[in-house]
Amino acid sequence: MIVRIMGEGQLDVAESHLDRLNELDDELLEALDSGDEDAFRTTLGRLLAAVRAAGSSRPADSLEPSDLILPNEDATVEEVRRLLRDDGLIPG
Repeated sequence: MIVRIMGEGQLDVAESHLDRLNELDDELLEALDSGDEDAFRTTLGRLLAAVRAAGSSRPADSLEPSDLILPNEDATVEEVRRLLRDDGLIPG
C-alpha cells in the first residue's frame, strides 16, 4: 500500500505491517480521547517512525494515489482529528 506522510512524501508499506500500525493508531486514539498531549505527541512520533521503518520511499515524481494519508510529526491535535475516520488514521 502507498502511505503519504504529509510534507514528506510517499512510502510503499507492505500490508503485513498493518497490525503493528493499527496498534499504534489505537494508542494514538486513546491519547486523543484522554486529552494527553504528551502521549499524543509521543505516539504520533512512534507511528510515523514505524511507517518510515517499514516502508520504502517512492520517487518524488510518482503520481500514484495514496492509500493512507498521515499527518507530519508537527501536526496539532485538531489537524489530526480532521484526518480521523471512524476507526482512526489507519483502517482496520
